[in-house]
Amino acid sequence: MNKLNRKIKVGGIFIFLFFCFSFITSCGELEKTEPQPFYAETTPPPKKEFRWSNGKMPKSFDPALASAPPETDVVRAVYEGLTDTNPKTLKTISAIAIDWASTDDNKIWTFKLRRDAEWSNGERVTANDFVRSWLRLKEMGEKVAHYKLLSNIVGMQSAENKTATFKDAENLDLFPKNTSNQDFPEVFQKHNTNSNTAQKQTGKSNISSKQPETGKKDNTEGKTVIEPKIAGKKEIENESKFGVEAIDDYTLRVSLVEPDKYFPALAANPILRPIFGDGKEFEGDKLNADIVTNGAFRIFSIGQDGLTLDRAENYWNKDEIELERVRFVPTENAEKALEAYRAGDVDVVTNANFEPLALKLLTPFSDFERTTHSALNFYEFNQLNIPFQDRRVREALAISIERERLTENDMDGASRPAFGFLPFDENAKLKITQDNEKGKNLLTEAGFPNGENFPTVRLLINRNNVQQRIARSVAKMWKENLNIETEITVKESSELDALKNSGDFDLIRRGVVLPTTDETANMLAILSSNEKPIDTKSEFEKGSVKENPKIEKSKDENNSLLQVSSNLLVKDKTINNKNLMSEIPENFEENPILTEAEALYEFPAIPLYFPTSYSLVKPYILGFETNNLDAPSLKNVRIDNNWQPKKTNNES
Repeated sequence: MNKLNRKIKVGGIFIFLFFCFSFITSCGELEKTEPQPFYAETTPPPKKEFRWSNGKMPKSFDPALASAPPETDVVRAVYEGLTDTNPKTLKTISAIAIDWASTDDNKIWTFKLRRDAEWSNGERVTANDFVRSWLRLKEMGEKVAHYKLLSNIVGMQSAENKTATFKDAENLDLFPKNTSNQDFPEVFQKHNTNSNTAQKQTGKSNISSKQPETGKKDNTEGKTVIEPKIAGKKEIENESKFGVEAIDDYTLRVSLVEPDKYFPALAANPILRPIFGDGKEFEGDKLNADIVTNGAFRIFSIGQDGLTLDRAENYWNKDEIELERVRFVPTENAEKALEAYRAGDVDVVTNANFEPLALKLLTPFSDFERTTHSALNFYEFNQLNIPFQDRRVREALAISIERERLTENDMDGASRPAFGFLPFDENAKLKITQDNEKGKNLLTEAGFPNGENFPTVRLLINRNNVQQRIARSVAKMWKENLNIETEITVKESSELDALKNSGDFDLIRRGVVLPTTDETANMLAILSSNEKPIDTKSEFEKGSVKENPKIEKSKDENNSLLQVSSNLLVKDKTINNKNLMSEIPENFEENPILTEAEALYEFPAIPLYFPTSYSLVKPYILGFETNNLDAPSLKNVRIDNNWQPKKTNNES
């Protein structure tokens, strides 16, 4: 027995020494294989030529169809809109418009246009170019990329396409966004305060109280208020009226349905950039290099080796553009893009769907960057089902999800947890905090102590391996944290719309791209319904509000509250079932949620995660900024032609 014990001890010591030796050896190997600062160090091109791999060849140059790269990258380079977005700060900056202001209610915006902006054929850019181009967007209807972004412009949605929706993005899985507004930090500027360019050219702001047509002075606040010379409110709200007007050649007025203090940010979106003609030049399957543009670059040639842009000679700010030429180098896949970058054939790689193994390889290098993308994956509530009308129930479900576990375990770190609905302010004061105890207390207040009598949650998702893993994890968290059961229904993406319209679900998975920093437009896009808003009063009168048959009603009527608080129903109004009809106002109208602060109180949906995008940028490229919008600008890009790779010890 003693011999056996001695053998075990000796064996244990041997095993211990073996592991120590292995650990020391592995540490030495790790030190030897320490990654270099950059994944690929190559010499810069001899000229001011920027070579960019941003996917395959663009399918169109039409701004109206620019939904994602590479089309959006090309449109931003060759077209310019009213405003632009600072690629580093995401603040709204001037472009064709040098100044802008709104009425007190933020429903009418007036833009003053610069007088030195020209098309590539030498003609001036005027307000009528915007009116004609935006009217074309209305006529195109749902063919327009992100058409829902336009829904807040008066008259933009005609009767036949009024139910047009912001298309869900079903492939946003891995990619290769008591509370008051005063508590929510102001992230974006209301007006353009960086008007140095405008002052340089005019010496003063173009919108002032001296303009009899448009302005009067508000003595209480000392600011300019735009007084429309058009007819009254009823005419503005008339659907037949188009809310985009050229007051003169260099003054554009835009009327909105809902107040939007961030509208100038939306005006920077590629789809709102003007075109010169009627759009016939975009018809057909072939790309047309002869189109007239107004941006910092113009199309020079189209070939099998890619698309070439040259610096535009007629651009109003051409002296500040350093790049002489831009080459969009198409690549079939991420592996080919990586090879071209490694070989020094391209300077920047974006819009590449790297595999998880490649991401792990690239992560340590300084020229690799991972950026939170402005797209949100979330679960939307069906608030016509009991008990999901109760905001306490919705909040309980939302705060009982461990988002970090979802992104790290179920998505291999290829996404970022969504603690809010928008990805633009990581330091926001308002954010979702996981709190299981509060979740349990909220359920108790709603009449479901320890989850008792709570109906099985019917979660509807699209057929996707990642989404199924996430749904199973969320269901497990709700069971562990709230003692709630979940039934997961998996359907093809093509079936989701019909099932959503039927209402046969409690929560549905959705994904939405947010191609603007405009908070109002984004919230309308996230929380808009696919159906025309219901006539709430008549639906309740008909008894058509759907109840889950599995729910057991409490004997206490106070526990049977309908919290009607969404884009579909009356916001912030708690109604007792017994007196339901008397509580609904006669003049009921849809009251949409327009701010993230409201959404984080109401919880009409549960934000889950933001996808991430990736880029590789050579060290000699300066001024190329990646951002949440996936909207880099070429205007400030510079090339350090004198940069050289560091010599290794063998070369010295």
